[in-house]
Amino acid sequence: MDRNQLERCVKENVATRLQDDSSCLSSSSSYVSLETEIPEALYRGMRQFIATNPNWDQYRVMSSALANFLFQNGCEDRVVRECYLNELFTRTEV
Repeated sequence: MDRNQLERCVKENVATRLQDDSSCLSSSSSYVSLETEIPEALYRGMRQFIATNPNWDQYRVMSSALANFLFQNGCEDRVVRECYLNELFTRTEV
């Protein structure tokens, strides 16, 4: 996904939220790009996991980990809960 496409998605989501007061819960949710430094051991572990699980990529791993952390630490946001439960019950085939 290129940067311009990301910006269009965010603008469309903002426009949708202004028209409809409910939060965007569909699969067309907007995305935010994050940049962070992580310990090299975690990076190697993620790379190894992705190499052995072709249905996963770095974005799915990070989203799943973040949803898991937030849910288990008391976040009550419905979208976070849905992400957590979707990953919990999604079967990955090797």
